[in-house]
Amino acid sequence: MLMARDEVRRILPADIKREVLIKDEKAETNPKWGFPPEKRPIEMHMQFGIINLDKPPGPTSHEVVAWIKKLFNLSKAGHGGTLDPKVSGVLPVALERATRVVQALLPAGKEYVALMHLHGDVPEDKILAVMKEFQGEIIQRPPLRSAVKRRLRTRKVYYIDVLEIDGRDVLFRVGVEAGTYIRSLIHHIGLALGVGAHMAELRRTRSGPFKEDETLVTLHDLVDYYHFWKEDGIEKYFRQAIQPMEKAVEHLPKVWIRDSAVSAVTHGADLAVPGIVKLHKGIKRGDLVAIMTLKDELVALGKAMMTSGEMLQRSKGIAVDVDKVFMPREWYPKLWAK
Repeated sequence: MLMARDEVRRILPADIKREVLIKDEKAETNPKWGFPPEKRPIEMHMQFGIINLDKPPGPTSHEVVAWIKKLFNLSKAGHGGTLDPKVSGVLPVALERATRVVQALLPAGKEYVALMHLHGDVPEDKILAVMKEFQGEIIQRPPLRSAVKRRLRTRKVYYIDVLEIDGRDVLFRVGVEAGTYIRSLIHHIGLALGVGAHMAELRRTRSGPFKEDETLVTLHDLVDYYHFWKEDGIEKYFRQAIQPMEKAVEHLPKVWIRDSAVSAVTHGADLAVPGIVKLHKGIKRGDLVAIMTLKDELVALGKAMMTSGEMLQRSKGIAVDVDKVFMPREWYPKLWAK
């Protein structure tokens, strides 16, 4: 039966709203430079794109990525968080120059819909009460079949929302920190209920900014759209199936920089305070931040060396320690060298 319950506030780290602080109101960007996400030619769009893929049950995440690489004749691709072969749902797949952007999804949080089968009868009110206790920080040990070392570690459960209880079957939605094992979570819920439990089905409905109800495409869709483009010259559907890499950093705190600072960053320089035009409020030292142009192009990812307040008030110093650069060096001229 469908349970009457209080509405659960489904909030992941990716849902945090951030205020923008202006450091230089007069700064402008030259339209002759760069390639804004919405204006990239289709070949470039694919080189700097990420697919919100609906992974089917059956193949491994690695097999799916390998298949896409072969279909599109790519040299590189990577996915944002492994799904077990039997698990379906949202699997972000980054292509070519965007491959390393999947790192940005780690702090964003993930959401799943799971079917838990209890090994004994339990009153519904007890199920609800016990499952609610698993919200917050939990301790897990990765399962035997995991690719990581089986050490105890802390993970956060942002919310658990029971959708339906039918006898010993419990359907629920859960939002968790990356690296949380839902199979292990269900096992421990079963222990806490005193009857045991196992995971019957699992689907990932969200990975940070990538959601089940937004731009999700299947492998069959990709085949059709790719051939529409290659054989019939119709690029509309293929373009819609691939999101710009900037989608993968929607949830991150950002620093926008002036045109004259872009080339320096793409050539390996850390971001200095004079290059900043605007930034998000609430940045803390050590935060992963996205460095953006004034056209909202992703330049690089890096670690904040200052707080938002320090970036706003200071006139010199290194604001961001650049880690991964995504923008090609030739997109913006070397204004810094003059």
